[in-house]
Amino acid sequence: MSAPNPSPRLPIPVTVLTGFLGAGKTTLLNRILTTAHGHRIAVIENEFGPVNIDSELLVQQSAEVVEMTNGCLCCTVRGDLAKNLLDLKSRRDAGELAFDRIVIETTGLADPGPVIQTFFAEPELAEAYLLDAVLTVVDAVHAPRQLDEHPVLLKQIGFADRLLVSKSEGIAADALGALLNRLTRINPRAPIRPLVAGELDFGFLLDIRGFNLNESLLADETAATPRFRPAAKPGTIFGGAAHNDEIGSLLLEHLGDVDLERIGTFVQGLLDRHGDDLLRYKGVLAIPDQESRLVFQGVHRLAGFDYGAAWNDDIRRSRIVVIGRRLQEDELRAGFAECVINA
Repeated sequence: MSAPNPSPRLPIPVTVLTGFLGAGKTTLLNRILTTAHGHRIAVIENEFGPVNIDSELLVQQSAEVVEMTNGCLCCTVRGDLAKNLLDLKSRRDAGELAFDRIVIETTGLADPGPVIQTFFAEPELAEAYLLDAVLTVVDAVHAPRQLDEHPVLLKQIGFADRLLVSKSEGIAADALGALLNRLTRINPRAPIRPLVAGELDFGFLLDIRGFNLNESLLADETAATPRFRPAAKPGTIFGGAAHNDEIGSLLLEHLGDVDLERIGTFVQGLLDRHGDDLLRYKGVLAIPDQESRLVFQGVHRLAGFDYGAAWNDDIRRSRIVVIGRRLQEDELRAGFAECVINA
């Protein structure tokens, strides 16, 4: 019988691990699986072959599940991801499997959007699982060319809560700096960290709560280093070279309140007209006569709203961060401006 599962009534945290072909996802995953970290992790290889695990680390292996000496599990999921996730949850509840979190590794050519939307669209999954974060591995050697040639990498970066740069050793400082600047331009809300051999910071990788409805992802930005910028227009010189990245970011901000009805119409119009081009978006809004922050966030056309922490003595302000493709900056700024309440 497997060890008992902790807090069976609490949602199971899920991490989505993505990155382009050869970036180093599987190398990172193997490091996670073979480290004595105390986490019992079930790894799902989404429509891909199983991770190659050293046989000395295995307790048992069946056609569908590999159990490891450190308590981790590895399985291959083909077909309906939601169905397989619910099956894993049922087997966990029955005591057949013991794990306290899940990592889903996508294929190198996969858009992580459909995997993410699964957790928003399926009520049973929303109750059973907590989508914690998207981790994207970026190849420092090949990413500059891949970003120009493969739009899916732009999506993988745009969806990320953490960006992990591999193979940065030996890269010229100016070339690496240009890449990091470009990553920041695409997704300014995702901290960037190099992957260093022998080092694995689980505090940076786990329990991020990137999809929680709270205001933690909207930290202040200094005027000297503005990080929220729309995608470059054709011919823009960025990082020493011309880039035309379709995916970029935009910050809409007002020092004060916004009208609830107008901001609702604005957001609904944003989803109706541009939902397919929106990757991640989040807002923290000050509403008249409301003591708490109104927080919303979403992926594509799926969004959630809730009231968060009270403003108390904090300065009331309204902010919306959008990461998407071909953002129409003038249109979005004009629409947001119509929602503000001027003192």
